[in-house]
Formats: sequence, structure tokens, C-alpha cells
Amino acid sequence: MSIPKRMAGPADPPGRWRRPGARPGLLGRPWGPGLVAMLVAMLVTLAGRGVARLAASTDVADRDARVARVAASASEPRDPPSPVPSRGREDGSADRTDGAGLPGAGAAAIGGEDGSVVQVANLIYARVKSSQCFSDHFLIQAERVSSIATSRRFHAVKLSSGELFSFPFVIMTGEGEFELPADERRNLRRYLEKGGFVLASAGCSSLQWDGSFRREISRVFPDQPLRELSIDHPVFHTVRDIDRVHVAHGTAQPFRVLVLGTRVALLYSADGLNDTKNATGCCCCGGNEIVNAEEININVLAYALSF
Repeated sequence: MSIPKRMAGPADPPGRWRRPGARPGLLGRPWGPGLVAMLVAMLVTLAGRGVARLAASTDVADRDARVARVAASASEPRDPPSPVPSRGREDGSADRTDGAGLPGAGAAAIGGEDGSVVQVANLIYARVKSSQCFSDHFLIQAERVSSIATSRRFHAVKLSSGELFSFPFVIMTGEGEFELPADERRNLRRYLEKGGFVLASAGCSSLQWDGSFRREISRVFPDQPLRELSIDHPVFHTVRDIDRVHVAHGTAQPFRVLVLGTRVALLYSADGLNDTKNATGCCCCGGNEIVNAEEININVLAYALSF
């Protein structure tokens, strides 16, 4: 005997064929487990994107606020100490070590961090220009691949201040033209002569910044022209062995260095070592930035701390 299928008709009350206790769902039908899971996943994704955007904007705002506070503060000139690590400097000689045994101390404890942690600064120069769009991600990587203990963030510091001499390693970068006032030129020369190291980089391969930087360094050290650095120099073989500098397009411009005595005191890239893909809120749009910048920056840091 065949049993006819029950078909809902106009006289059927709404929800008659709903499971007991089921709630009305989309289009008047019950929501199955699959639909509920899909909707929950969509809500979680949307919420996660919102949190990520909020975190990124907060990070950029915090960074800008720190730089603004330093730029607005008054400089306090004082007799600068040597910015180089104390170990290996007591007899005035360079205590060179390899990438696995680099000195970790040097800068005074800053921001509550241990004094054995290497502090790295980004410069505020030409009074108001700051080195913001340079990724600090290489500091974290340096700890993972060597024995260097570093601060996880840059410290903004004025080029004209005595605080500059608390840092063995500083970053100088930016875009557009600039000119250093006389007191900043004097302080930069003293810093480098006392053993400090500057890693300079034209932000997003800025031609204007490149021209200004070369001019200013020639004024600071008129008798010490910048030299080209060959790929076989020890700076490329401290922690990682680097046999090529990769850029987004074409061939990389050679690094240029300032040599004082037997050591490189300043390394400069006209293409850019900023690694902006890892710098929050920054983008190199149209430049020819160095692709393997993070590895190179780790090597440069290791080299600078080996003297």
C-alpha cells in the first residue's frame, strides 16, 4: 500500500512541520548546524580583521608619539661617553669576535631594560626629520641566529643630543632633501670617531635624500670620502654568508662606507635597507629596495659590535 506524501497547503499553520523546540531560521526555515557554523566563521573573520586594523593603527600612533616627544624635548649637551661596548676597549684595542660570541653590552640600560641588552636608536636629524620607516624586525632575528641580545624596538634619539652616545648602533634614514645644522654635524663626527656606528639608508631609494646625505657626510668628513664596499668584505660574512645583494629591479648599487682607522664606521645604501614590508604603517611604493635587507642588517649589526 502506497502512502501519499504530505504536502503543505494553505490551511497549514506556519511551522507545523518544524521539529519540536526548533526556532525559526533564515527564510522561516530552521538553521542547520552547517549554516550556523558558516555564520560564526564569518563573524570571527570580520572581528579579527577589525582587531588587526586597530592594533596596527595603535602601533603606528604609539611610534609617532614617541618620536614627537623626543623631537620636542630639549637637548642636554654633556661630555659624551664612548658608545662602543666596554669589553675589548679597556686597552684601546679592538676585540674582534665572530658571530657566535659578540659582545652584548655597550649602551646603558634604557627604558628599564637590562644593561647587557644592545640598544639601537633611530635618529631624529635636521631638527625634525625622523628615521621612522625602517623595520626593527632584524633585531628579533639577530637574537635567534646569534648570541646578540638586543632591544626589540628602536629608541628615538636626537642627533644633536648627548644621549646619542648611549647607543653603539644607530639608524639614519628618510626621504626628501635635508640639511644638518652645525651642532648635528659636530655631534655626528664625535660619535663616529668615538666608536659609534651608523647604518644609513635612503628610504624607498629616494634620490633627494641620497644627494643630501652624500653632501652632509662630505661636510662632516671632508678628507674621508665614502668608499665602495665589495661583496667579499667581512661585513657580508659575520652571521650569514651573503654573496649577492638582491633588489626589486635590476642590479643593486654598491654599498658605500666611511672607514676610520681600520674599521667601517658608517655603511650606506642608496637603494634602501629599510625592509618596509616588515615596518608597520610603511610602504615603499616605486623604489628599488633591497629584498634581502633583513639578513644584511643582521650582519651589519654583528660587524659593528665586533669592534
